Amino acid sequence: MEHLNRESCSFSTELWDRIDAAAAKAARDVLTARRILEVDGPYGVGLTSVELGGEAYCRPVEEKLAGAVASRAIAVPMLQQTFELSIRRVEGHLRMGLPLDLRPVEDAAEAVARREEDLIYHGVDELGLPGLLTAPGRHVAACGDWSKVEQALTDVLAAVAQLDDSDFRGPYALALSPTRYNALFRRYEGSDMLQLDHLKRLCEGGVFKAAIEGGLLVDPRAGDLKVGQDLRVGYSANDGIHFKLFASESLVFLLTDAEAICTLEDA
Repeated sequence: MEHLNRESCSFSTELWDRIDAAAAKAARDVLTARRILEVDGPYGVGLTSVELGGEAYCRPVEEKLAGAVASRAIAVPMLQQTFELSIRRVEGHLRMGLPLDLRPVEDAAEAVARREEDLIYHGVDELGLPGLLTAPGRHVAACGDWSKVEQALTDVLAAVAQLDDSDFRGPYALALSPTRYNALFRRYEGSDMLQLDHLKRLCEGGVFKAAIEGGLLVDPRAGDLKVGQDLRVGYSANDGIHFKLFASESLVFLLTDAEAICTLEDA
């Protein structure tokens, strides 16, 4: 962990453990895409790109010219958020046992987690990275008024039918906007069953509330996440008043088959 520069900081091992735990919990409360996709890694901070497909000639052999062989590669973005902890408050905690507020750690971890969610769901156009909600070739299903009790199941079943017709038969995972997700806490008339419980039987990969618009039904063969460095906290410097720290990670969503995705978009 030399790149985290922790050895240059006066924090105890116990404090670093508390910081790591606070960051992990804060991020975990935000992350949803990792729960609906396969995760491969972590491989380490040195993973800066991932090659796609096999190698092939990009320039054929010609008279007096050798052939050129290559594969396509995509970048693995690094996500980072800086933050500060008061030197006086840290020293008061370490030397005198005073309470230490770790909310700056949590805020930084949440910022990284929100960027991860945005990267996976919406992609990064500048890097040519598609997202789950933006992948060309994905299926699209209309989403109606979910205040009507039967409408949510009707819409999700329509999305399931599209994936099923493309030979993607689950287990499906469903990510929904907060408004759509919260609408599922209604009971069917004459029953104690919540709509949410009913949909969880259909979507065995889980039903999740995410910071997206509409909804998204995914078969696990849609793609996976390649993780370089998982979320960690490092130290950069101090200015005599604050310890300067950062939360960072690196990962990329590799789309395998857009036909394993169906977005539920407002009609």
